[in-house]
Amino acid sequence: MLKSTNNFYSTLQHQLNHQPFNMTPPNALLPYLHAQGSLTALLEAKAKQPLKIKIIHEGYDLLNTSQKSHLNLPLHRPALAWVREVLLFGQDGDDDTAWVHAKSIFPISSLKGDAKRLCHLKYTPIGYVMFNKNQTLPYKRRLINDFGQFGRITIYDWHTRPILIQEVFLNTFVQSLL
Repeated sequence: MLKSTNNFYSTLQHQLNHQPFNMTPPNALLPYLHAQGSLTALLEAKAKQPLKIKIIHEGYDLLNTSQKSHLNLPLHRPALAWVREVLLFGQDGDDDTAWVHAKSIFPISSLKGDAKRLCHLKYTPIGYVMFNKNQTLPYKRRLINDFGQFGRITIYDWHTRPILIQEVFLNTFVQSLL
């Protein structure tokens, strides 16, 4: 798994180093950055087919201070979460054609009842589980971040359980919009 993660970060670093970064997102990207419903549904509508997923990492991890802060967890105590990191593709391809790098963080305290299935998504987009027919979910806060590319962090309130989803729109996707 470490080799895959290193390959992903090498690819991402290559994309970041070869793209001039502008602080203002292109207008065509705004609907994706500000989407309140399922990003999966929006991406599949653009692709005109189901998304393809490559799993980079899936497993239990300790949260860092920033993640705990976003999720309103105590900063002074260790916090464990199920973390799923994936690349999303709108078409067939390799890591260089990925559209989105997504990281989902499910605190252990959120994985109760039906939410336990979030640990078993495998190649299923999280949008299929969290959103039903493009419904919107309440979210506690959303930050548009500069990850070297345009992205967002959303803390959803899913069945009264906090879930953090971070999405970075990769250059391949942004270029497909222009």
